Amino acid sequence: MSSPKPVIYQLLPRLFTNYCDAPAVGGSIERNGSGKLNDITAKVLGSIRELGTTHVWYTGVIEHSHDADYTQFGIPRNNPHVVKGHAGSPYAITDYYDIDPDLAVVVPDRLKEFDELVKRTHAAGMKVIIDFVPNHVAREYHSDARPADVEDFGASDNKDKFFAPDNNFYYLTGQKFSPSADLGSGDDAYVEFPAKASGNDCFTASPGVNDWYDTVKLNYGVDHSYGSCAQHFDPVPDTWHKMLHILRYWAARGVDGFRCDMVHMVPLEFWHWALPKIKHEFPGIIFIAEIYDVALYRPFIEYGGFDYLYDKVNLYDTLRAIETAGQSAAALTHCWQTVDGIGGNMLNFLENHDEQRFASSFYAGDAARVVPSLVVSTMMSTGPMMIYFGQELGEPAADAEGYSGLDGRTTIFDYWSVPTVRRFLNHGKCNGPLTDSEKSLRDIYCRVLGLANKEEAVSHGSFFDLMYVNYENSELNPHRHYAFLRHDGDTTLVVVVNFADTPAEVAVNIPRHAFSVLNLPEGVDPKAKELLTDTVEAKTFCSTEPFRTAVPAHGAVVWKISTKRIKPLRKTEK
Repeated sequence: MSSPKPVIYQLLPRLFTNYCDAPAVGGSIERNGSGKLNDITAKVLGSIRELGTTHVWYTGVIEHSHDADYTQFGIPRNNPHVVKGHAGSPYAITDYYDIDPDLAVVVPDRLKEFDELVKRTHAAGMKVIIDFVPNHVAREYHSDARPADVEDFGASDNKDKFFAPDNNFYYLTGQKFSPSADLGSGDDAYVEFPAKASGNDCFTASPGVNDWYDTVKLNYGVDHSYGSCAQHFDPVPDTWHKMLHILRYWAARGVDGFRCDMVHMVPLEFWHWALPKIKHEFPGIIFIAEIYDVALYRPFIEYGGFDYLYDKVNLYDTLRAIETAGQSAAALTHCWQTVDGIGGNMLNFLENHDEQRFASSFYAGDAARVVPSLVVSTMMSTGPMMIYFGQELGEPAADAEGYSGLDGRTTIFDYWSVPTVRRFLNHGKCNGPLTDSEKSLRDIYCRVLGLANKEEAVSHGSFFDLMYVNYENSELNPHRHYAFLRHDGDTTLVVVVNFADTPAEVAVNIPRHAFSVLNLPEGVDPKAKELLTDTVEAKTFCSTEPFRTAVPAHGAVVWKISTKRIKPLRKTEK
């Protein structure tokens, strides 16, 4: 059997194994605690693997800004006025070469504890992904773990110039950093002069509270003076060399892939230069791009060298609109057409740390409604499917944790414990207690994601959209139903999803063109199997009469047809 379709499980260790059962809003690490890498044991990893997971994305493991005090271990304390929340943003990196001390049981051994987690993850049959945050660093970046021959970012910068090709930062000369956020007073004040540009391309000394004022923009040789965006890539800028070294450092520690933050805010030329070098030195390593511009998808794959891209503004946004805004399910056809030819490079998801939880009151409000969206995003292409920890349990993000507030998201800025995950993990025992609905939901996730591992038609097969011959079909509602085929070898899957509040008896027209393109026989499979329920029925699979099936409300069916068993239709059956 060839390699399975990638199924990525994203988790924040700080939250994932935090068993505090009554965290205080805005609580400190002393009050609320923090999950530890050591608590992600072989048993816990086994529970993740049960979902069909092939890769674990450990989010927020690199040392980042926080207000916990680790000065006794030689780690400078961050000024709390440039830390968002008590725990800080995982994307405000303070040391690219270190593991965040919040995650360590023995702080001086934090890198060793990470290395052991990598080994445990590999032993559990999964690969390791971590963040690579290339666009910006924390306001108080300083690496105390970097190799002796590596110079720190900004150490040799000419601070008298807004831009210089080998500067690591952009300097707003003659101006003091003055965001519309409290920087404190007296000895506790945060002072920065000259001010540096903020991470969201905010080239002013006075960013707003909604800007990424806790971060500093890195300079990749692009002169943003007066909006010119002139490029200075020859000779190769200093920042490029430093970032390449960081990628090599973590790849050498056994990391199997990088989720790269906001890649379109870094020159495409850097990725074209760096990624082939890492892939040559570490064969099999993968790079995933967070990107929000469909027009840039192909350049970042074909020239930039990325393996997979977030398909947020295409498939995710469409599925959300179908669920929450009355969008027609027929819009899903445009999704695959938009990425036709690169569909296998699309990483699909329904939740991540930036998005609102599916079960939250801000989204669907009911975790059980997820099945059609889950089946489509998992099975439409051969590209990866990503799950956010607790999604499989219907975590509703109903807490106002502190900095984040009640926004339908699980906080990334606070010390907190996620209720559904805490109950399921049960201090590492992974035995509940869960409600019947949570158990049922997790079983659905195991079943659907498991198909990505088991069915070649899902992991490597061809896709055929059936909607164009069903728009005028009175027995299929194209606004609430969506149907397609996946095919590989002797197996064809007939997939039908139902976004409606009521169950449906659906008749799906399958055109002669599908049988011709996929080289399929027509007739009856006497033992067709519905893979989500294990139901076995005789099914007619031909172009002369519809494929009939019941589909539950907010449900889906995946009928497996074996072409080896196909019996030709008798004249009386046509």
